Amino acid sequence: MQKGSYPTLAEATRIWARIGLLSFGGPAGQIALMHRILVEEQRWLGEKRFLHALNYCMLLPGPEAMQLAVYIGWLMHRTLGGIIAGLLFVLPGIVAIMALSWVYAIWGDAGPVEALFFGLKAAVLAIVVQAVIRIGSRALKNGAMIGIAVASFLAIFVFGIPFPLIILTAGLIGFLGARAGLPAFRGGGGHGKVGARQVADADTLLGEETPEHTRVNRAWAMRISGTFLALWLVPVALLFLLLGPQNVFSQIAGFFSVMAVVTFGGAYAVLAYVAQEAVQNFGWLAPGEMLDGLGMAETTPGPLIMVTQFVGFMGALREAGALPPLLAGTLGGLLTTWVTFAPCFLWIFLGAPFIERLRDNQTLSAALTAITAAVVGVIANLAVWFGLHVLFAQLRPAVLALELPVLSSLDPWAALLTVVALVAVLRFKLSPVTVLAGCAVAGLMLRLPGLI
Repeated sequence: MQKGSYPTLAEATRIWARIGLLSFGGPAGQIALMHRILVEEQRWLGEKRFLHALNYCMLLPGPEAMQLAVYIGWLMHRTLGGIIAGLLFVLPGIVAIMALSWVYAIWGDAGPVEALFFGLKAAVLAIVVQAVIRIGSRALKNGAMIGIAVASFLAIFVFGIPFPLIILTAGLIGFLGARAGLPAFRGGGGHGKVGARQVADADTLLGEETPEHTRVNRAWAMRISGTFLALWLVPVALLFLLLGPQNVFSQIAGFFSVMAVVTFGGAYAVLAYVAQEAVQNFGWLAPGEMLDGLGMAETTPGPLIMVTQFVGFMGALREAGALPPLLAGTLGGLLTTWVTFAPCFLWIFLGAPFIERLRDNQTLSAALTAITAAVVGVIANLAVWFGLHVLFAQLRPAVLALELPVLSSLDPWAALLTVVALVAVLRFKLSPVTVLAGCAVAGLMLRLPGLI
């Protein structure tokens, strides 16, 4: 395939809108979609440059697929291109999750809606288990990586060690292992090959050269980082000053701003942290509701981390104060989205010019490898945590942070539906959307004769 003409910003906007509307299936599916459209079909950039950008985004806190869109948009059409790419990647999900949050708040306790989400929970559990297996098969290539994953799982599941500390420790281990020249810490970043076709950089619109606007310009970096830092943190500071730190909007802004800084390792790892804090510490929603929110995010376009909008919506809905609850929920959801995604633009626009100079940096690669291994353990904890709350009605405290199920509280229909969902995703390789839809219908069918 020959290179075409360089796209105008309007033409690129149509491509990014198409990607945003089709971006189902979690980060792996979204990255594969971008690779197919941008590398294989449009030939905007080649395999090496695509993976280089992805390596950097994998090292960042926050949703790597959305940040990859911002990075490539910036490569193609400067800052405005990056902003357009990022906004169009998340906009369909913002609209869809907000609409579903309203439906959930108004009719969530109604029988049919409750039955639908009963089925979705089993499907979500199966999809998370699939993510553990998929990421683990790529990341755990030697004893050191397996050890990091096991230690990560035990640290969060048994001892309740904060997720950010686990990830930062793993990154430090990878960095030191690479500096020491240990063989276990050599190699790639753990995401594997994203496409079957290998497109050389020289055969693409960007080519092998570094575009002029991507060269390091410290004055520009200071201006753009200052702008996005203000857009992100000034509203947070105003909420704390005007409403006080105990107000739910201040808590939402503060918590999700911290999450934007410290949550490395992809969407499922971030969700483990959000579930731990939003459910157990803030009490914004129940474990089952967290699963319902994840079901919404799995079945709509956009990043999985969009589930945080549902979390903020429910938290503000229940602590609305003088505001109408649905208005408070809407504002809480939009505030969550703002402080979750505004930092993503900052990380790209500030760091990408420097990262463009660091092709094939082994130390960065080793840190990413260790972080990805730790993420396997964190996602395994998420799978166990979800599984306990889907399958059992009661849990009892054991030791430290460990909770064990009350075996007599096992829900047989939830167990059966989970087994069916696991077989569907692991044995028959059905798509997440298909499994989610099938389980939702199964939940409705179980409701009709009163089985659930």
